[in-house]
Amino acid sequence: MRSDKKTVIFCDFDGTITLSDNIVAIMKHFKPEGIEAIMKDTIEQKISLREGVGAMFALLPASQKDEIVEFVLGQAGIREGFSEFLDYVRSEGIEFNVTSGGMDFFIEPLLEPFHIPQDHVYCNGADFSGETIRIEWQHPCQPPCKSGCGMCKTTVIRTFPEDQYNRILIGDSLTDFEGAKIADLVYSRSILTDKCIELGVDHVPFVTFYDIIEDMKQKQTQGVL
Repeated sequence: MRSDKKTVIFCDFDGTITLSDNIVAIMKHFKPEGIEAIMKDTIEQKISLREGVGAMFALLPASQKDEIVEFVLGQAGIREGFSEFLDYVRSEGIEFNVTSGGMDFFIEPLLEPFHIPQDHVYCNGADFSGETIRIEWQHPCQPPCKSGCGMCKTTVIRTFPEDQYNRILIGDSLTDFEGAKIADLVYSRSILTDKCIELGVDHVPFVTFYDIIEDMKQKQTQGVL
C-alpha cells in the first residue's frame, strides 16, 4: 500500500453487502427439479461456476421474475454499517465498485437506496424473453484468468493498474479468492478468511462495515492509505 497511489475498492455483493448468498437462497426456496445435481457438481468444481449458475437459472421459468425479486428483497438483508461505509469512502474520494457474481435483476433493486452509479456495479445480466431465465455473462474471463468465472473479478481488478492504484478487495467466498491474491489489501469474512489463512494471503477479518471503516482510518493515520 502506498499513499501516493489512488485507492479503489472492489466489494462483493452476496454474503458481503447482503447477509446471505442470494443465488443459493433462490435455489433453496424455489427448488426447481434437477437443482441438487447441478449445485453438487458446481460446488465440487466438476463444472465451472459459469456453467453451473447458468444451468441453475435455466431451470427457473422466466415468468417467475417478479416472484424471485420479491423473495430476494424480503430476505437478503444489508450488512450493518454499509451505508456509513459508503458515506466514508465518498468523503475520502475513494472509488467504490461492486463486483458480484449475482444478477442485475435482484442486485439493482437492493442497491437502489444507496445511489451507487450503474457503471460502478459489475455483475451478470439476465434475459427473461424466453421460457426460462438465461444468464448474460457481461464480464467474462480475460487472460491470464482461465477459471470460467461468471463475472471475472480479477479481470475487472486488472483494469486498474497496480502501479497507479491501491486495490482493496472486500469479500466472503471462494469466488473472491483469485482477486484477493492480486489485491493490495483484503477485508475478509467466512470462507474467504479460511482460504486466506490456509494459503498465507494477508487479510483483515471483518464482521460489519464499521470494522472496515475503523481499520481504514487507522491505516490513513499511519500514512499507508
